[in-house]
Amino acid sequence: MLITMVQGGADPGRDGVADYTRHLVGALAGEGTRVEQVPVDGPARGVLRAARRIRELRPDVVHVQFAPSAFGFSPWPGLLPDLVGAPVVTTLHEYGWWAAPPRVPDAVWRALERTGRFDRETWRLAPAGAAAVTTNAGHAATLRERLGVEAALVPLAPNVPDLGRTQPREAVRRRLGVPEDAEVTAFFGFVHPVKGLRYLIEAVAGLRAAGRRRLHLLVLGGFTSLALPEGEARAFRDELTAWTRTCGVADHVSITGHLPAEEVSAALHASDLAAFPFTAGVTTKSGALLSAFAHGLPTIVTPADPPDPELVDGRTVVVAPRVRDPEVLRDALVRLLDDPALRGRVAAAGAALGAERTWPRIAERHRELYARVLGARGEPAHA
Repeated sequence: MLITMVQGGADPGRDGVADYTRHLVGALAGEGTRVEQVPVDGPARGVLRAARRIRELRPDVVHVQFAPSAFGFSPWPGLLPDLVGAPVVTTLHEYGWWAAPPRVPDAVWRALERTGRFDRETWRLAPAGAAAVTTNAGHAATLRERLGVEAALVPLAPNVPDLGRTQPREAVRRRLGVPEDAEVTAFFGFVHPVKGLRYLIEAVAGLRAAGRRRLHLLVLGGFTSLALPEGEARAFRDELTAWTRTCGVADHVSITGHLPAEEVSAALHASDLAAFPFTAGVTTKSGALLSAFAHGLPTIVTPADPPDPELVDGRTVVVAPRVRDPEVLRDALVRLLDDPALRGRVAAAGAALGAERTWPRIAERHRELYARVLGARGEPAHA
C-alpha cells in the first residue's frame, strides 16, 4: 500500500500539525506502510505542482492533513480531490471557525453546503473525499451537522510520550534552575497569548505571597510558531518575562524555550503537577495535555465550551471553572497541592485515558481506514 501524505511546508518544531504528521508517517512506516510525503508550497500553483507529483506516484490513497494555518490560509488545497486521480482522506485538525473567502455571507455558505458538493472551510476535501478523520468529537459533530458526513474519530497521541526516567529528578531540576524541594507546576506546549500563562504566573505569585514559598512554575515550550512568527514570538517572550518581574516571581518561573523531546520528558518527570489555562479552554485535542497524562501528572485545565466530556473535574483533571481568572487557578492549585488522594486519583485516570492513544495504535487505525476506503471502491492495494 502506498500513501501520499499531503501537508503544508511547516517545520514540525514550529507547527503542531507538521509535528503530528511527522509522528504518523514514522508510525506507519514502522508498520510497513509505504508513505511518500508531498508538501504543498504556495497557493494555486503549489497545489497544481503537488497534484502533478501525486499523479506521478500513483498512490493507493492520498491523505491530506488539513488545517487552514498549515497551508498558509490558502483554500486551494481544497480542490485536490478533483485533481489527483486517487481516493482522498482528510484529517480535519481544525474545523468549525473559518471560511474562504470570509466575506461570503453565512446564508450563501449554508446553501452551498446543503448541496453536499462544497464546504466553506475545506472546499472539496470533506464533501468529495473518500473519508474524513477528526481527532475529537466536537469537530465530528460540526462536520455531521454541516455536511452530513460521518467522520472516523482517531484521537491524538502525546506530542512527547513518556521516554522513561533516564535521569535523576534532582539532576534535571538543577539543570532547569528549579530548587530540588520545589512544588513544580509545569506548562508544556507552544507558548502563545491564548495559552493563559499570564494568569497562571499571577496565580503562582498570589500563592507564594500567601505563604506557599516552594511553589515554582516551569514553562516548557518554544514561542515561535506559525501562529506567532519570530518577531512577535520574541516580543511575547519579553512581555511574559517582564510580567514575572511585575508579579515578583522572576526567580520562581523558569522559561526554557524549545527543548528536544528527551529533555521535555525528563522535565515532566521532574514536575509535580501540570496546568493548561488556555483562554478558549482545553480538550483532548491537545497533544501537550496528553503528554502530561502520559507522564502521570495530575493536571489542571480550563473548561472548553462545550466542555470536553472526557475531562471531568476530580476524575481525569481538576477544572478551573473560569478562563482568564488567576483566582480560580489559585484555587485549583491549592486543591491539588493539599490533597494527595486527589492528585493520585486524577493522575491515574488521566494516564488511563491516554493509555490507548499511542502512535502505533493510531497508525493501525489509519491502516484500517485506508483498507476500508479501498474496499469500498473495489480496489486492491498495490504491492
